[in-house]
Amino acid sequence: MPELCRFFGIVVRMYAGDHLPPHFHAEYAEHEAQIAISDRRVLGGSLPPRQLRMVAEWAELRQLELDAAWVLAVTDHAPGRIDPP
Repeated sequence: MPELCRFFGIVVRMYAGDHLPPHFHAEYAEHEAQIAISDRRVLGGSLPPRQLRMVAEWAELRQLELDAAWVLAVTDHAPGRIDPP
């Protein structure tokens, strides 16, 4: 699964051909959550509150890049890298 970004111990990834709604996976230590790109709600899993806030803030700033990465990923193309906060 391609790594989109890494910051403060958080790794953000996106699976090729993943299911709807458009989302990304955020991992921190033993935690993992699937986060919706559109409204940054948690679709599954969990992150500690502080890390979840950081991921949500990052995703809000990078929403257009995440949307573009999703289109690439679901069409089996490398989504590329997205800058950290």
